[in-house]
Amino acid sequence: MSTILDKILASKAIEVAERKLTTPISVLEQAPAFSRSCLSMKQSLLNSESGIISEFKRKSPSLGWIHEDVDVVAVTGGYSAAGASGISILTDLEYFGGTPMDLIQARPAITCPVLRKDFVIDEYQLFEAKAMGADVVLLIAAALTVEQTLGLARKAHDLGLEVLLEVHNAEEIGHANEHVDMLGVNNRNLKTFEQNIQTSFDLAALIPDEFVKVSESGISKVETVKELRKVGYKGFLMGENFMKEENPAEALSKFITGLK
Repeated sequence: MSTILDKILASKAIEVAERKLTTPISVLEQAPAFSRSCLSMKQSLLNSESGIISEFKRKSPSLGWIHEDVDVVAVTGGYSAAGASGISILTDLEYFGGTPMDLIQARPAITCPVLRKDFVIDEYQLFEAKAMGADVVLLIAAALTVEQTLGLARKAHDLGLEVLLEVHNAEEIGHANEHVDMLGVNNRNLKTFEQNIQTSFDLAALIPDEFVKVSESGISKVETVKELRKVGYKGFLMGENFMKEENPAEALSKFITGLK
């Protein structure tokens, strides 16, 4: 029986194959953003008082539409001004309502590092991320083999991009390698989309100290961030908690104030 992740990866393979035909790597390399120097999200998190990576996400497979008609430039520019340590932008259309153009349009209004959030299965997507103006790419252990993770992470570094590796259980931590900058624990199981913040607490001590630890999904309370900090987390990726509000940037600002 196929899981939600299986369905996403199957459609992603078709999508990437089509884009390769319409926009070859040689075209991506001519994009204005391709030659820019990337910002370090790893350093931003280490130097930040909040560690919040605020996410721009219009919908999700589990919730459906969260904030359908919201303006990406207004929200992400607001996130940046409110003090986000990093910003995550979904570029998957079918399941999350995002597009590469969201990141391209948002980048000029953002002063902090930007993560391209998508299901990366091919080196081509790394070139895309660079051309969009991303600083960081997400690699999902559940979607890749250990060998694929290594190859993609190495290529990302070759392009000047940082790597956030996402895991959900102890076994997936074995995907980590010397080209990974941050290791994120997703509190949402991508096969069932069930959510449990305890996952971050359970895996914290198993993550090698050379990786900046990031907790992803299911965080909605200031107290949760404070408890996660105690077990070593420096980054906290939050999307739905802010995106469900009328003014996501204002919600982020209030959350950061509560952390102080």
